[in-house]
Amino acid sequence: MRVTELGGRHSRGVVLAAGARKWEVKVGELAVYPGHGVARVEAFQVREIAGRQHEFLVLRKLDDESRIMIPRERIEAVGLRPPIETSEAARIWKILKERKRSRPRSGIAWSRQFRELQEKLKVGTIFETAEVLRDLLRLQHTKELSFGERKLLENARSLLVQELAAAEKTGAEEIEASIRAAVK
Repeated sequence: MRVTELGGRHSRGVVLAAGARKWEVKVGELAVYPGHGVARVEAFQVREIAGRQHEFLVLRKLDDESRIMIPRERIEAVGLRPPIETSEAARIWKILKERKRSRPRSGIAWSRQFRELQEKLKVGTIFETAEVLRDLLRLQHTKELSFGERKLLENARSLLVQELAAAEKTGAEEIEASIRAAVK
């Protein structure tokens, strides 16, 4: 396998439709990979695999420094997008402060509820992630969460904290404290 680095500040980016706006993915910028969190774009690489050239976008996750490689042709399909803007962060804080759950949960089997929450975290918007976090934080005040629910809670918290910290250009600790205060 041969690797050719296309990275550097002057490498060509990838232009994506990010909601209502276009977004050019460039080396050095932050990007959000749904379900994985915020990462910095490290490089575009060409790798020779089985005699064929494949171009990849290389990301470095901010929370654990792991690397993610996404084939260029799959970048849009995986939902890669820029972090939310400060104005969108205000909507997240509003969701977290809402008293009602996103949907009534009575009459729905626990396993189905759990799958719906998992799906929201995996492919949903950051606003759906905020709903999941809010609902699970409130639920833990009424009952002990199952192991799976606790994992979902921590995953939702991590994803939301990372993105809010990037949007508001502040530390994760401050965001954590603000979330605790918002969801009572």
